[in-house]
Amino acid sequence: MTVESSAARKPRRSAAGKAGTTGSKTGTTAGTTGATGTKRTTRTTRSTAKKSTDPELVQLLTPEGERVENAEYDSYVAGITPEDLRGLYRDMVLTRRFDAEATALQRQGELGLWASLLGQEAAQIGSGRATREDDYVFPTYREHGVAWCRGVDPTNLLGMFRGVNNGGWDPNSNNFHLYTIVIGSQTLHATGYAMGVAKDGADSAVIAYFGDGASSQGDVAESFTFAAVYNAPVVFFCQNNQWAISEPTERQTRVPLYQRAQGYGFPGVRVDGNDVLACLAVTKWALERARNGEGPTLVEAFTYRMGAHTTSDDPTRYRGDEERLAWEAKDPILRLRRYLEASNHADEGFFAELESESEALGRRVREAVRAMPDPDHFAIFENAYADGHALVDEERAQFAAYQASFADEGGH
Repeated sequence: MTVESSAARKPRRSAAGKAGTTGSKTGTTAGTTGATGTKRTTRTTRSTAKKSTDPELVQLLTPEGERVENAEYDSYVAGITPEDLRGLYRDMVLTRRFDAEATALQRQGELGLWASLLGQEAAQIGSGRATREDDYVFPTYREHGVAWCRGVDPTNLLGMFRGVNNGGWDPNSNNFHLYTIVIGSQTLHATGYAMGVAKDGADSAVIAYFGDGASSQGDVAESFTFAAVYNAPVVFFCQNNQWAISEPTERQTRVPLYQRAQGYGFPGVRVDGNDVLACLAVTKWALERARNGEGPTLVEAFTYRMGAHTTSDDPTRYRGDEERLAWEAKDPILRLRRYLEASNHADEGFFAELESESEALGRRVREAVRAMPDPDHFAIFENAYADGHALVDEERAQFAAYQASFADEGGH
């Protein structure tokens, strides 16, 4: 696969303030479909034929819920049935409901922190459903939808955020690694694991999730280098939600993120991260490449973080309402619902039943969290050093005095 040069191209500004691209899969000449649903021309005519400010990306379902053709990726969703489509919709709805409940629980003091995935459901469900059971997933701390696809009980995700465990599930039971808080380090873990998979001769693949902010970490660059040199069967799935906490993507890179793969010698592709069908198709393609011994792929899911980075963040301090409103019009769940309704693949009975299931999930999550023990406030000091340390002892004493200061004179 040849690599397309970007030296002669000038970046365009998208409606979200990002540089546009001149194609999807690096090194190919087939056209892609843009965010407006119109079919793109090939690379030889694209520069003169396209004047839209929207970024070019792989898209199979427009924001209006219209199915569009794509010669490169249609085959990867050719066998999808109405039941499959309803399943993808159910996945996204229930994942969003769980996420909303977790956010509410944090606001009520039941969780110490929560990282919401609101707006990123299509990227996670589409890519998660593309994996096989024997594939291995390395998440960050926001892949609640991928965890759902891998069969991890949602309530198991909450113990760490409550401070009562260090993960909550056995990674080997679902081939889904524990959440990684250190930004970008999981890409190194995934690359090393993928190198091991290749040495074992297995035909499974590995997928590593990270955000646009993590793409600036040295760990990610090192992962790209090792994955390329050793032809590791790994897919790097970057959810570009436009904001690394308060830093916009345009301040981190001069080229679209997917084009970074060119410098390492493997393909990159930008996909509409709010289109669950496109995310499913592109990830299937990338995983298939990995299993066939063709090496790594970088997938950039162009999406948007509707809420705060975490519940400790206030996004109103660094971004305007108009930006969110523009992205709300591309909502991944509403998009698929429009398609289901227009295609007569789902009726009101289906949506009503799903609403009831959603509320039941919310109740189950609330009950599970409130049944968890309170976190041990002093556990953080216990395992810092195997044999203890004078400074840790001093800090423990200071913290104990601080906690005691909240008690009234009666000791209550």
